[in-house]
Amino acid sequence: MIALVLLTIFLFVLEVFYFRVADRYHIIDKPNERSSHTTITLRGGGIIFPIAWLCFFIVSGGLFPWFTLGLVLVSVVSFWDDIRPLHNGIRLVSHVAGFILCFYELGLWLDYPLWVMLLLLTGSIAALNIINFMDGINGLTGMYALSVLVPVVWLEDVFFTVSVYNPWVVVSLSLIVFGFFNFRKKAKCFAGDVGSVSMGFILIFLVLGLMFERWSTDMLTLSPKDTTSSFDSKYILLFVVYGVDGVLTIVQRLYNRENIFKAHRKHLYQLLVNEKGWPHLVVAGTYASIQLMISFWVINYFVTFYHTVCLIFGLCLFYILIKYFMVILPLRTNLTTKVTEEFRV
Repeated sequence: MIALVLLTIFLFVLEVFYFRVADRYHIIDKPNERSSHTTITLRGGGIIFPIAWLCFFIVSGGLFPWFTLGLVLVSVVSFWDDIRPLHNGIRLVSHVAGFILCFYELGLWLDYPLWVMLLLLTGSIAALNIINFMDGINGLTGMYALSVLVPVVWLEDVFFTVSVYNPWVVVSLSLIVFGFFNFRKKAKCFAGDVGSVSMGFILIFLVLGLMFERWSTDMLTLSPKDTTSSFDSKYILLFVVYGVDGVLTIVQRLYNRENIFKAHRKHLYQLLVNEKGWPHLVVAGTYASIQLMISFWVINYFVTFYHTVCLIFGLCLFYILIKYFMVILPLRTNLTTKVTEEFRV
């Protein structure tokens, strides 16, 4: 426990030190017409996430070396993108290379045919980018990541190994340190691409290990299988709230013939903040609370494929109704009323 306290202090000091560096070299996020904030804020505070993983990697004697290499790769490229925007192709190459290393760590290349791995690679990159796109308001990235990690740590076999040798505990500590500066009405810093991408990469590693039953009982080591039959689809629900908002927003934008790679403000969380005026932390807390309940259910109970499909469809329907009746319809009504009044004048 003393080691965890010392690690928390160390991460806190590193975060404060980074703020000075970011301020000196103007690593900042300037608000624009597509932003959900109104003041200039330091960017890249999420650099503490890969640093925390590296701390675990060192004290554990080098566990998960290939994944760690992939994490460093995507984190460095993402941090550089925070400083100076990079071409999409460079980011894509880093993501592909990172996940190839991730899959190698999990032993998936040995057990599955190439076409399956290509599908998994495409899905993983898509999930990583959705997680990155969902980082748009104070508290959302940190709270949502905790809503995935806390139920895992809460497992009996994992809870008894709450130490610096537990990667999920160490990563959770980095989220708490980051949250001290970000879970505010006026955030001290944003996660930046380095934060959202690295955290997404870590969470996908965790979920893939669960889906393909690679983790040992205490979730601290890998136990590769030699069969392709070990797969549990329920763990996709650990990303279901982000997934529903991300995928349905992409579908909406494709329907409207928009460029899905350009920044926008059409996610439900953005509309609730920017159009309805809800506080950032209320929206972030709502997303995280829904995911937290689902995560505890998935981790602790028997969930079949039928349950998984029903929950996804149910959340999709709920999302569409909320987005239409709470946001889109009132906006259309207000716009029609405004145009009518202007015409009368």
